[in-house]
Amino acid sequence: MAFPTVWRECTLLCVVFLLSFVRTARGQAVQAENVTVQEGGTAQISCRLQNYDGSIVVIQNPRRQTLFFNGTRALKDDRFQMVLFTPRLVRITLTNVSVLDEGGYFCQLYTDDTHHQVATLSVVVPPETPIIEVNQEAVEGGEAKLTCLSPRSKPPASLRWMRNGREIPGVVSQQENGKTVSVSNTITVAVERRDNEAAVSCEASHPALGNQRRVRHYRLDVHFAPTVKITPPPGILREGDSLTLTCTVTGNPLPRIIQWSRVNDTLPERAEILGTTLVMSRLSQSHNGTYLCQAHNNHGRAADHYTLLVYDPGAVVETHSAVPYAVIGGVLALLVFTIICVLIVTIWCSVRQKGSYLTHEASGLDEHGEVQEAFLNGNDTRDGTKKEYLL
Repeated sequence: MAFPTVWRECTLLCVVFLLSFVRTARGQAVQAENVTVQEGGTAQISCRLQNYDGSIVVIQNPRRQTLFFNGTRALKDDRFQMVLFTPRLVRITLTNVSVLDEGGYFCQLYTDDTHHQVATLSVVVPPETPIIEVNQEAVEGGEAKLTCLSPRSKPPASLRWMRNGREIPGVVSQQENGKTVSVSNTITVAVERRDNEAAVSCEASHPALGNQRRVRHYRLDVHFAPTVKITPPPGILREGDSLTLTCTVTGNPLPRIIQWSRVNDTLPERAEILGTTLVMSRLSQSHNGTYLCQAHNNHGRAADHYTLLVYDPGAVVETHSAVPYAVIGGVLALLVFTIICVLIVTIWCSVRQKGSYLTHEASGLDEHGEVQEAFLNGNDTRDGTKKEYLL
């Protein structure tokens, strides 16, 4: 019958399969271990053998090139070294690992049935210290645009901008570059003059760095127009004295040329310019005039002036208080206002008091009306006696 025949064939196949499985399980076998290493480091690739009977062991790279044949070097690459070959363990090392070495390494055991396992080599690439690029010049009242760049990492690095301990939000982008990734973070910040030289930093973090960060520091370079201030000398100047005027200039970029001049006239012959300082010796009244200090850069121009007045050696000069006239005027106005208010209040109180006195005097006349009438009429009292009244 057909059914017993089919059943018998299936049984034989199962027995053959089980015998083959038992023989394989008891026979030789090979195991490989996956490896992860940082770029530039050293990787150890191990192949573990079970029930090894001296069969041929071959190790191949991801391109299926034979590296070692039973412990003998087959590929001329000194970075690979056979460090261990025993009946239980075969181990090779690979120094100065790069991402190009990444992939599967084959451990093959040649017997009647070839056995092989693949050890996967993974390479991580930590980021270097990031690079900061200035995309837009920062001008007072405008914006600064900065990009932090990590050109190469695997897996991608994380970048963030920091200022005064706070993160500055930015736009993050990534670009693959072979097996590595380029990461950038761009920020746009509004800037004023006070932001010049302000410190910002870009931090790169990565699993291969643990809790450490690669940090690049940067100081904002904000351009602004110059300011000019002349420092005048103390006291008065007389003929024969010397004069030194110092011109203090700020600006970014700092003006390289400082110009001294005299309004509607040329500088005196004995005037000497030393950097930002104007020096004149043996002053005379011919030096009198208004002197200007001027400076400019690409963002503007500024100037300050000083009026020189030279007196005779014996002239009596009335010194003036250093208190500004506006302050003195304000104090005097307040004093006059206070006096007027006091006078108004005094007059008002005086008028009120006088009115009250007249009212009481009239009341007293009413009370003593009879006395006055008796005095005017000369009437006697009933008892015929005469009384005196004090008026």
